Amino acid sequence: MASPAPTTESAPSTSKPKPLRRLSIGVNVLVQLAICLVLFGLVNYLSYRHYWRFDLTPSKDYTLSEATTGYIKELKKDVELTVVFTRDSPIMTDVHTLVEEYRRAKKVRVKVDVVDPARDVERAEELKLKHGLPLKGNGVLVRANNRTRFITEEEIVIRGLNRSRENPSTDFRGEDAITSAIISLIEGKTRKFYFIAGKGAAKEGGNELAWLSLEDLGRQQNFELVPLNLAEVEEIPQDATGVVLIGARYDISAQEMQILQAYWQEKRAALLVLLEPSGTTPNLTKFLADNGVAPRNDRVLYAESTPAGPKKQFSVQTLFLPDSPISQPFTEVASTLSGQTQSLALKLDSADLRAQHIEVKALMQATDKYWGEMFYTETLPVAGEGDTQPPVYVAASVERGAVSDERLRVDSSRMVVVGNASMLDPMTRLGVHQDFIAASLNWMMNRERLIGITMKRKQIFRIQLTEEQRKQIFWVTAIMMPGAVLGLGLLIWSHRRA
Repeated sequence: MASPAPTTESAPSTSKPKPLRRLSIGVNVLVQLAICLVLFGLVNYLSYRHYWRFDLTPSKDYTLSEATTGYIKELKKDVELTVVFTRDSPIMTDVHTLVEEYRRAKKVRVKVDVVDPARDVERAEELKLKHGLPLKGNGVLVRANNRTRFITEEEIVIRGLNRSRENPSTDFRGEDAITSAIISLIEGKTRKFYFIAGKGAAKEGGNELAWLSLEDLGRQQNFELVPLNLAEVEEIPQDATGVVLIGARYDISAQEMQILQAYWQEKRAALLVLLEPSGTTPNLTKFLADNGVAPRNDRVLYAESTPAGPKKQFSVQTLFLPDSPISQPFTEVASTLSGQTQSLALKLDSADLRAQHIEVKALMQATDKYWGEMFYTETLPVAGEGDTQPPVYVAASVERGAVSDERLRVDSSRMVVVGNASMLDPMTRLGVHQDFIAASLNWMMNRERLIGITMKRKQIFRIQLTEEQRKQIFWVTAIMMPGAVLGLGLLIWSHRRA
């Protein structure tokens, strides 16, 4: 019986990889790494140059208004914005973000820089010497058209309007201040508003307070405030951009009224009138009534009988109306007029006024619970016959020479009348009042592009959590989330081991 042939097993190959194969693998890895780096750099470059930003804040805190964006995109001259803020300022981040929005609107024209005067002492001193400015405190340095303007932190924010410790508020008006500064620097020429003096005031120092408020507004809007006594002149000065009359208790004489009438009949004129309800001004009342705005001899109020006794309220809650470019930006803003307010009878659709090319528009009205009361001194007045029923208008605009063609409206005379003299009182005014007066002045100066830049309210909100909610947050953040990461790591490890 033949024995089976022996089987031979092939010995395992012990040959080493060829050096050429190792080189090709290494080159392949390097090429892949190089391609990945190029793709990574290309994606980053494209995302830096071309991207979309979404402002999800309710009040659009990080979005410039259409008025500012349109103006910046049409800039023909370079603008430099230097943020001079210490890093511990609570609004430093907001200001820096805001100026970056200006740069994004037109990178070719707008340059942005940041200087911390506490850390960059040498650069801060260099700015002082270069521009000849003291740079006291935080602010934004604006340079355009070879002119310089320093916007202080006090011009950028109005703090604590709600006077609440639990929920403090800050009205941020940086966009308004910076845009106004840019326009004033590029315009170059400072305008003049003449403040009519010598007509008394409802309270001591009232005219001085209104003067200070307007003077502060003038620094922002590029106009100079000049006192004017009508009894000492024969005409309104030729260089007047506009005339302001606030809280007059005493009437304008017949001769002074002729001067005011002659000015109003010019091709271009501007009048801002804040009425004092307690004043006796028949000549002024007739002048306003002839132009479609007749002040009534009443007080806008609300009264009711309560268990504690009669309640009479003179502070008026108001609404801004959408019919005019002055008030349209504030239609969603609540406002309260302090002090006393008189209602205005408006000729909104008068054939006589249309024949004179005069157009009257309502700007503000009281909310529906208020009325214009003739017998306002009574303990518990009741709305009756002869009283002004809603809608009760408290502010209006008048335009003489109004035409439908917007290109020709720059040659019209414009006037704004408010039935309250406390709107500029620093003790009671709201931020929206200042913005409304600024919008009125810009409209009278034919600078409608500045209207619509409203301030943004910054508020601190406290979140109250129950003990059960705190436990849920602890379990999610301290146990579940780290546990999920650990479990995923163990799953990947076990899969690779298998």
